[in-house]
Amino acid sequence: MVFVGKDGEARVVFVGPWTTAGVAHYAEGAEILWIKFKLGTFMPHLPVGRFLDTETVLPGASSRSFWLKGSAWEFPDHENAETFVDRLVRSGVLVRDPLVDAVLRGRPKGLSPRTVRHRFLRATGLAQSRIRQIERAQRAATLLQRGYPISDAVHEVGYFDQPHLTRSLKQWIGHTPAQILRSSGAW
Repeated sequence: MVFVGKDGEARVVFVGPWTTAGVAHYAEGAEILWIKFKLGTFMPHLPVGRFLDTETVLPGASSRSFWLKGSAWEFPDHENAETFVDRLVRSGVLVRDPLVDAVLRGRPKGLSPRTVRHRFLRATGLAQSRIRQIERAQRAATLLQRGYPISDAVHEVGYFDQPHLTRSLKQWIGHTPAQILRSSGAW
């Protein structure tokens, strides 16, 4: 969820899972509060799969609140963001499926593959393989930011070759390995 305030007006944007890298642009002077939920956290009344690659502005209830699941919610700020999330959880608006962590650690709880796949998609909006690709690209980007040579990052994270790494980073991170190295000052 992204809360944007500018010139006395505020809005909340529900951001679904993204299948590519992107750049967010906001007007100069806007105050932004991003609340990024842990993987596997979702709102059952907003099916995640319907919100792939989308941003949806939630309707305002007043200048300081918005509508979510039939109730008006006051806009959080940096000081009370955790309290806001706790209230969402207590009210059942926000839930988390622990199966997602179990699957990513390679320890699903003895459920059928079909059940695991269904629950994973319901909670994340993405297939397990896609999440693993994103995580691998993030690990590679972290290595490059730490100054690892591109060839070492290829080997360490398990890409076939440098072009494979480059395609993956461009898709999931939005930058090539060379761009990441340059921005980290490693070059």
